[in-house]
Amino acid sequence: MSEKITHKGGCHCGAVRFEMEGPADLKASSCNCSMCAKTGFLHVFATKDEFRITAGAGNLTEYRFNTGTARHLFCKTCGVKAFYVPRSHPDGWSVNGTCIERDTVTSMEISEFDGANWEANIDQLR
Repeated sequence: MSEKITHKGGCHCGAVRFEMEGPADLKASSCNCSMCAKTGFLHVFATKDEFRITAGAGNLTEYRFNTGTARHLFCKTCGVKAFYVPRSHPDGWSVNGTCIERDTVTSMEISEFDGANWEANIDQLR
């Protein structure tokens, strides 16, 4: 397993910031569900211990739909969703690969996930 390093990132305006522990070579998933297809979210999964909000927690607004399990979090100022608590990993986080600063990322391998047919395919993410 690759050595973990600290990645930093945040929303567009910089009000919301985070840190995430992970390898320099990241694995991300591109999902075609109704939410991800519209926002262009690239999922990089992290456990609760690997992720922390470092600024702007009070500047987040939450949106839930369907089962209400996922906690979609958006910056109140710029509207960017830099991370959220996903339905697939309710005890962890999904960080938007597009919001991670590139200076610590050596590579990002992106795989496709058929989230439009979530129930039939969720075992691929777990």
